[in-house]
Amino acid sequence: MEKRFYLGIPREEINWYPVIDKEKCTGCQECLNTCPNSVFVFNEELSKAEVSNPYNCVVLCDKCTLFCPSEAISFPDKDQFKKLLRELISKYRTKE
Repeated sequence: MEKRFYLGIPREEINWYPVIDKEKCTGCQECLNTCPNSVFVFNEELSKAEVSNPYNCVVLCDKCTLFCPSEAISFPDKDQFKKLLRELISKYRTKE
């Protein structure tokens, strides 16, 4: 697997990706249709969407939430996340 980075930070250290509330998910698959990065898969057995490739999610993108009719998709709080991202940027810039 090719190692990916975002602003010089290993993508795996950036916890920005969707979480699906399985109780709310109706299985409509709008998230699969909306996301071009294969973050989601459809679990046929459960008839629900699942996050299968969380680090394929574009950092700070949350477009899929706009298309989920049952509001089953959530992301971290953007303000808290931006603070964490600034800390990670500082950490990795000092390593250079």
